[in-house]
Amino acid sequence: MKKMKVWSQFYVSYLTRLGIFKFSLMMATCLILLALFVQIAVTLFLSGEVKQIDLIRSVFFGLLIAPWAIYFFSAVVDQLELARKKSSLMVKKLQQMRERDLERAQELTQTIEQMHQEFEQRKKAERARSAAMTELENEIKQREEAQRTLEDKTALLRSFIDSSPDLVYYRSEDGCFSGCNKAVEELTGRTESQLIGLTPRDVYRSDIAEKIIETDAAVFESNEPLTYEQWLEFPSGRKANFELSKVPFFDQKGKRLGLLGFGRDITERKKYEEKLEKASRDKTTFISTISHELRTPLNGIVGLSRMLLDGELSQQQRKYLKTIHVSATTLGNIFNDIIDLDKLDRKRLEIVKQPLNFHDFVSDLESLAHIQAQQKNLYLACENAPNLPDYIEADGTRLRQVMWNLISNAVKFTDQGRVDIRVSSMALGEDKARIRMEVQDSGIGIPEDQIKKIFSMYYQVKGTKQATGTGIGLAVSHKLVSAMGGEILVTSELGKGSVFAVELTVDVPKTLNELSEQVKALPNLDILLVEDVELNVTVAKALLEKLGHQVSVAMTGQAALDMAEQHAYQLILLDIQLPDFSGFEVVAKLRDRFGDDLCPVVALTANVINDRTEYFEQGMDDAISKPLSVEAVAAMVSELFAHEPLPVAVHRHDHVEVKLETLLDTEMLGDFLGAVGKPTLISSVALFEKLMPEYLAVLESNLIARDQDGIVNEAHKIKGAAGSIGLKRLRELAQKAQSPDLPAWWDNIDDWVEKLKREYPANVEHLYEWIEQQ
Repeated sequence: MKKMKVWSQFYVSYLTRLGIFKFSLMMATCLILLALFVQIAVTLFLSGEVKQIDLIRSVFFGLLIAPWAIYFFSAVVDQLELARKKSSLMVKKLQQMRERDLERAQELTQTIEQMHQEFEQRKKAERARSAAMTELENEIKQREEAQRTLEDKTALLRSFIDSSPDLVYYRSEDGCFSGCNKAVEELTGRTESQLIGLTPRDVYRSDIAEKIIETDAAVFESNEPLTYEQWLEFPSGRKANFELSKVPFFDQKGKRLGLLGFGRDITERKKYEEKLEKASRDKTTFISTISHELRTPLNGIVGLSRMLLDGELSQQQRKYLKTIHVSATTLGNIFNDIIDLDKLDRKRLEIVKQPLNFHDFVSDLESLAHIQAQQKNLYLACENAPNLPDYIEADGTRLRQVMWNLISNAVKFTDQGRVDIRVSSMALGEDKARIRMEVQDSGIGIPEDQIKKIFSMYYQVKGTKQATGTGIGLAVSHKLVSAMGGEILVTSELGKGSVFAVELTVDVPKTLNELSEQVKALPNLDILLVEDVELNVTVAKALLEKLGHQVSVAMTGQAALDMAEQHAYQLILLDIQLPDFSGFEVVAKLRDRFGDDLCPVVALTANVINDRTEYFEQGMDDAISKPLSVEAVAAMVSELFAHEPLPVAVHRHDHVEVKLETLLDTEMLGDFLGAVGKPTLISSVALFEKLMPEYLAVLESNLIARDQDGIVNEAHKIKGAAGSIGLKRLRELAQKAQSPDLPAWWDNIDDWVEKLKREYPANVEHLYEWIEQQ
């Protein structure tokens, strides 16, 4: 079959290649030849002889058959060719279709692969989306949990902040409130929602707001935290002292959003500090009291010995008496050491320079040194330069205290040998001089490594049996000399002795008139001496009368008040410590009664006076130390009366208004009771009793804040409330508290407020009892 197909294809292709005509001729020839061959073969087989006719017949037959065969074959070929062409076309189409199918199959494969990839991607995306959804759900859950936790923490933090007694607030860049806690709401009397958007000027009093705005600006300017103290006021008027801290706060990008503020109420701490200050004042008072009690007999010795020295004495008596006088003065300076320690602690030590007879000063040093050296059988040598000034401007008490301390130390640390005192001076122009005072001993000396330590408080040189003191003398002396603008120089060699030298520059005043001339030029005064110690009275009165003054004596504060009402004195010398009142209370009462008509009042004190300001502030015109000296009295009288005419001494008529001692204004209460009736009066008293604790709390807060206006305003409320229901005693106390022009108001306001707090319950109780009796 395959061969037939091959021959058919060969036939068709050969026909196609030769053409129909040539192929027909060839076929006809081939048929004739085939007919001849068949005829010859058959004839030969049958007859064994080929005849011409047989050949002709074969040719004829071939010619006859050839057209039909050729036609047939041609037709077949045509059909075959047509079929072939159709087949070829079909094959071509099939091939095209196959190619298209292949392309489509390839495209389909690619599409399938792409779809598969997309499917895989979708599956992956689905898985990723599913994972993302799961993660998102987890994140949402976490966020919800975090939100709940944050809300819980926020609520807890808010609860904590609101429960905190400290102020917590924050303000924006423009100074407006953005939020706060309950403590701020209580302070301002406004809720947080009401505060938001308000500035400090909208919330606080103007003076408070200005300081708040000023500190806010400082925080914004420096971008640094700021802490300070400020008194703030509650709606009730009560004041509290707060320690305020302000810090700037920023967002994550570093942009400043505003400031956070924190405030802690430190009013109780202020009260504690006030108590400490009061304890310090009490300590000072205690020291002053001890000094006063010790000085009282000592002043008698000093004063009487000084008066005796003015009389006619033998040389031996004068020497002994001067020794007594100098020794008593030395003992007084030991008391000064104690007082100076307190003043040094409070940094209130001051130097008062006055003209000092320098020759007498040096003579006193020699007398003291002689007494002390004689007690230990030491040789004493004093060498004074010939050019010493007659007078210098110096604090004689302080300078004497320093030199006596150095002389005492020299004697104490020298068992045998000598003590040398050398005083020299170098002029520095016409009105200044450089004074040098040396104390040299042949005692034990000071180790070189301890020389710099000897001026430390309570320090004692180690390894010496003589170091039995307190260790304060040199420390106080060093501070005193430094305060006077000088210095103490020390050289020492262990086992051979020491040299202490005091050097200071002093003013040299012009030649002074004789004291007697000064005394003669002073007026004779009618003086009231207020002193409770007999010995001091004897000394002071004798000295004043010797100077030509007329002296009356009162030994209590009340006696002084009574005598001042009966007679107008030209000068009152008033002791600070009296049995019934303090001198400051007496002068306050005097000024309250007599006002500008009161004569000068001078304080008498046993303490060393370094600063007269505190006496001036409490109503005194001057202050003078006991025991009185001619120089001090002359200077005081000269200062007070040199430029003004003397007040005339006259007897006063008893026209001073007598103060009622009752607690209640019964006349006013009687009228009030008759007008409104007992129930209304009782309800008014009950309302006062209800309001008084708040009034006192606000008053005390203003007192701690030292807010004078606040004290006055609150005391005015109490005065009005007390007066409206006839509480006269409370009204009078409140009247004093609301009157800052009274003498020594700041010194007495604590007592007045304390009396108001202490006395008002009993006064109210008395008022209830009075009402019940009506």
